[in-house]
Amino acid sequence: MPERYSPLSRTTANELKNTMADALTIQLPNIPSAIALAGDGEENLKMLSRQTGASLVLRGQELLISGSQKQIDLASQLVRSLKDIWVKGNTISSADILTARQALDSDRQEELQELQRDVLAKTRRGEEIRAKTFRQRQYIDAIRKRDLTFGVGPAGTGKTYLAVVVAVQALLANQFEKLILTRPAVEAGEKLGFLPGDLQQKVNPYLRPLYDAINEFIDPEKIPNLIERGVIEVAPLAYMRGRTLNNAFVIVDEAQNTTPAQMKMVLTRLGFRSRMVITGDMTQTDLPLHQQSGLVVALQVLKHVEGITFCEFSQKDVVRHPLVQRIVAAYEQYEK
Repeated sequence: MPERYSPLSRTTANELKNTMADALTIQLPNIPSAIALAGDGEENLKMLSRQTGASLVLRGQELLISGSQKQIDLASQLVRSLKDIWVKGNTISSADILTARQALDSDRQEELQELQRDVLAKTRRGEEIRAKTFRQRQYIDAIRKRDLTFGVGPAGTGKTYLAVVVAVQALLANQFEKLILTRPAVEAGEKLGFLPGDLQQKVNPYLRPLYDAINEFIDPEKIPNLIERGVIEVAPLAYMRGRTLNNAFVIVDEAQNTTPAQMKMVLTRLGFRSRMVITGDMTQTDLPLHQQSGLVVALQVLKHVEGITFCEFSQKDVVRHPLVQRIVAAYEQYEK
């Protein structure tokens, strides 16, 4: 049977080969790219199959796609649209696949390529950090350009992590003199005063996610010195009162647990040459039932104020384990 190529693959005919009328084989360049495309437990291949209806089987460096011609075409387009990631052996997430499908459906392939090639930073291990969804890229652009950005949405959408990445890169580039990380210390049953140790030891459990993100870009052994010099400041939200934060990059995490008075207080701390990012998930408020969230009030009060960007994430932007996305979707459906 003569070899037959889809119009999409004419420019790279040496990579794609039809083995039969209802199957297509894609030759991958090396084993790391094959592992990256398949994902842990071949989870990516399973998701590509769910998205397209085609069957995807990896045999060494060969990817066999079978099904109807329409299914094969869609699956091959999705695989090729992710090439900028897997060809370098980089990890592909479920969010990458969903974003690629969204790009195909909405004719945003060029925007998808820009998103995949825009490396935000590299961790100390050499891992590339980039936006995985269009909403995440909008969020990053807003943080880079605006003095005040709100990132609101469910867990796992990268609100805090991406804010820390941008902040650390700006700090290392000497765009700001200090990085301030703060969040309200709202907990179940205990207060900071009952915890052992000094202030830093008391607040560490509440700011662990922020520390974890910083550790990926700055040697953990250097962080205590940066904290001692005031270059990195980690403190409960209450310690922001009465200050003016000049030449600082400020991240307010878990803002859904602020009271309206606390939110107003921290927003009015913003000083000259400073930038602030407020992150929160309004579905995970730990305040008493009668207490209104400062984040909810701020979104209502400030929605028409010029110079502020609001980025609202959904379960489609979850970039953690695929099960997290399904959990968030289930809760969103239950709470409607």
